[in-house]
Amino acid sequence: MPGHWSRRRITGEVALAVVVALLAAGSEELMGGEGWRLAAVAAGAAVLSLLRRRLPAGVLVLTAGLAPFLPGLGPLLIVLGWSSGRYVASAGRALAAFIAAFVLNVGGTLLETWDRQRLLTVAFMATLYYLGTTLAPGLAHRYWTQRRTLLHALQERNAQLLRERNMVIWQARLRERQRIAQDMHDSLGHQLALIAVHTGALEVDRDLGERQREVVGVLRNASVTAMHELREVVGILRDGVAAENGAPSTPAPAGDETGRAARGIAGIEGLVAAARAAGTSVGLRRLGEERPLAPAADHAAYRIVQEALTNAYKYAPGTPIGVELRYEPDTFVVEIVNGEPVDGPVKDVVSGGQGLAGLVERARLVGGMCHAGPADGGGFRVAGMLPYGAAPVAEAAPLVDAADDFRQQTTKPLVGDGRPVEVGPADWTYTERELAMAVRGGRSTGGAVALGCGIAFAALVLLVVAAGFGLYFLMGSVKDGMIDPAQYEAVKVGMTEKEVRDQLPPGDTIATAGLDGTGPARPAGASCLVLMSSDMGDVGDREPVFRFCFKDGKLIEKKSYSVEQR
Repeated sequence: MPGHWSRRRITGEVALAVVVALLAAGSEELMGGEGWRLAAVAAGAAVLSLLRRRLPAGVLVLTAGLAPFLPGLGPLLIVLGWSSGRYVASAGRALAAFIAAFVLNVGGTLLETWDRQRLLTVAFMATLYYLGTTLAPGLAHRYWTQRRTLLHALQERNAQLLRERNMVIWQARLRERQRIAQDMHDSLGHQLALIAVHTGALEVDRDLGERQREVVGVLRNASVTAMHELREVVGILRDGVAAENGAPSTPAPAGDETGRAARGIAGIEGLVAAARAAGTSVGLRRLGEERPLAPAADHAAYRIVQEALTNAYKYAPGTPIGVELRYEPDTFVVEIVNGEPVDGPVKDVVSGGQGLAGLVERARLVGGMCHAGPADGGGFRVAGMLPYGAAPVAEAAPLVDAADDFRQQTTKPLVGDGRPVEVGPADWTYTERELAMAVRGGRSTGGAVALGCGIAFAALVLLVVAAGFGLYFLMGSVKDGMIDPAQYEAVKVGMTEKEVRDQLPPGDTIATAGLDGTGPARPAGASCLVLMSSDMGDVGDREPVFRFCFKDGKLIEKKSYSVEQR
């Protein structure tokens, strides 16, 4: 629900607040904080972290103003910069928030480390720090959010296009079905009506015998049944339903003039009865306990028997036919076997050659199988195996060609109006997607890519500049820990500590770290200043070191020795 946090988000936010609190406490302790100050900074960092989504701009400005005086809030400032890039909705408000945070952060840094001689240097370093820890994450997250929003909009648009194309396809199919239905109604309907009229006239002809009238009655009954089936097929093609007005029809035996032909296992008896009435010897046997089949499988069983009987009529007229329906535990089996014709195979039979192939495809679509071929003892055999239960749903063909598919999208189904829309696989890498969007996309996409490249270039420039200044200050710090041998000689034992320190650098630098515990033993109660020599000496693996020891405000000892290179 909007406005409510899931358990996953709550857990993540609490974990982040704990991590930020620990980092804040650790950073504050490294900078000299202790006691209640550590606890206050840690608690404040956790609270500000939890409020960053609700009040992103205010929390950012407040933290940026407090960070110079509370160094423990430095890690939190990185998190807030990243978060504010997304959750400050308006671009103008985001700009104002980042500018206000910059002013407060740099101003607080100048007040905390006030030094008129190094005012510009401190301001410059504070600016670099703010740009690297706050502004750069904010810009990166804002660009990423805009890109994701753009892609989401394009995905929704693509899903809408897929639905519209689906509608167009179904409309085209409906028009084609209506055209086919009209052609069938006009041509086949007329011919079947003529057959029914002529057979009806023959049936009342006095010159015909009883046997001939019975055969003519069968023909008329078959023509009427064919008209009913044709009308049903036309209705399906035209309206997409099996019965008029959406009402299911009541199955009737094949050949019954009062209703439609039964299209299922119940109609097989009608097919057998019609064949017997026409003079063909047909046997029907049922085995096993009857079980219901899915409508599609039930209809497929009917069509298998109908097509097998039709083939037997055409290719082996007069031979006996056996129909067997077996209800197996896991599948339904229908088998039709006809004998071998006495006079040999019938030639010159009018056939489309697609009947048996259609049975195989019909059985496959419902999850079964169908086989047709010569029987072991002669003759021909057609057998089908059909499953019980619902028929499997066939995979729908993709509605969009691979060349037209929108590739800059997720492979998961898109949900636009509550229905998932399959978009097909996308095998492009993220780089290829971005490049394709830049080349084929509109102004917004190209501008977003250009903005991203600009941000990356600006970040690279900032890193180079920061590295240059870091190297410069490192070299200056090294100089603060070195003196020439001449300076060492100019200092005499007995001089006041103030005079000596005024002539020498402070020595508080990375160059002298770790040298306090080296060299000869120090005088008891003395404080010593250890400096490196600017002259590297003659021995390649050792460095010269100068040490000055003070006690009671005077220089009581100076020594020169060498240490191993680090």
